[in-house]
Amino acid sequence: MLHQADGLPLPERRRAYVAIAAATIMSVLDGTIANTALPAIARELGVTPAASVWIVNGFQLALTASLFAWSSFGQLRGLARAWRYGVAIFTVGSLLCALAHQLPLLVAARMLQGIGAASIMAIGPALLRMVFPRDKLGRAIGVNALVIAIGIAAGPTIGGAILAIAPWPWLFLVNVPIGIAIAWIARGILPAEPHGGAALDLPSIASSAVGFSGIIFGIDGYARGEPLGFALLEFGVGAASFAWFIHRQQHLERPMFAVDLFARPLFALSASTSFLSFTAWGLAFISLPFLFQLQFGATPLVSGLLMTSWPLTMGLLAPISGRLSDRYPAALLTTVGLVVFATGLVLYALLPAHPSTLEIVAHGALCGLGCGIFQSPNSRELMASAPQAHSGSAAAILAAARVGGQTTGAALVAVIFAAFAASFAGGHVASTAVRAAVTVTLWAGAGFALTAALASITRFRFPRLAPAHGSHG
Repeated sequence: MLHQADGLPLPERRRAYVAIAAATIMSVLDGTIANTALPAIARELGVTPAASVWIVNGFQLALTASLFAWSSFGQLRGLARAWRYGVAIFTVGSLLCALAHQLPLLVAARMLQGIGAASIMAIGPALLRMVFPRDKLGRAIGVNALVIAIGIAAGPTIGGAILAIAPWPWLFLVNVPIGIAIAWIARGILPAEPHGGAALDLPSIASSAVGFSGIIFGIDGYARGEPLGFALLEFGVGAASFAWFIHRQQHLERPMFAVDLFARPLFALSASTSFLSFTAWGLAFISLPFLFQLQFGATPLVSGLLMTSWPLTMGLLAPISGRLSDRYPAALLTTVGLVVFATGLVLYALLPAHPSTLEIVAHGALCGLGCGIFQSPNSRELMASAPQAHSGSAAAILAAARVGGQTTGAALVAVIFAAFAASFAGGHVASTAVRAAVTVTLWAGAGFALTAALASITRFRFPRLAPAHGSHG
């Protein structure tokens, strides 16, 4: 039987991690792999480019809306069982994507994929806590951050490579044998936990889904030029629904979302700094391609390559930072990482009119260095500061902070670009306006990163979490 602090024996631990990591990278890849195929899919299905964007949005929407439902299911029915169901749903959704030849069917299949991916992302970090000994948790989370960074960086490239030799359905069909292999590797290895027979709270599931969906619809509607009043109405309905969801959790015997976790200062601090850092990430990652292509004249392919130094450097540093977090205070590592990240964003904002490729790549690598130093210790502290019984909720909050921060960053880019919209009108004026708009977003991103750094400094007030043993419940 698995002991809380001991994890699995080494051979089983390796096999379990291969399955968890493979499922994670598969779900992360599918968040971006379809981006490069949207023009081809739109042509083949006879739909507009704007309509084809829902192939991406549907996946993201379903993923976000079902995160807390999966964490609740995992706590009630077992984390390993919830994760296996997620892998199965994702695999079936991938097969249906490959077989869909009408846009509504493809979007529906992508949403099914997103529901499965939500389980993988919400439950995966909690499984790492069960699989690895406590003194190796930071290392495991660091390697997991490497896997995610590789998925983010490689998605468009792998998508382009598949499209070069096969039609677009193969973007999704390749997941089917991978999903089957993951299920085979994980069979009988992931630790089974005792679980109760309580029923899922359907009002909580519905209100959280409506909350996330309404907020995303409102943000997306504003970005697409919907009337401001209608976009605000969508956002308001989502915010009200999510507020009611949070209120309901405080009165349930077995809440779907463990609100009381935020009464733990280190947990609340880790969640908030994660949200702020991913907001900065979203601001930069969405705005920089506009700068590279419209100001510097780079092609979409070159623009993507210029961005690659960021996630790759982050991925390389994350395992190292994860190992360090098992030995050194998270307060030091997270604060240094956020300051380095903010410095990279400031240097991006100060790029000259005709920068060298080396300058652009170096600034991206500096951002990746900062993110890599910060993410693993912060994620380790968030997971380790939650009681074992609430690991599922903690993992879902970790995923929600990432997705929510990226979505907030995207919304702020839309707001800032809208302020410069009157100047986006051709020729040199448009180029100048794009540069000004992107510069504002980058300074805003640096502000979010520095705010997170100032918050992270306060970790020094708290005793360091023990690197080994102890339940911290």
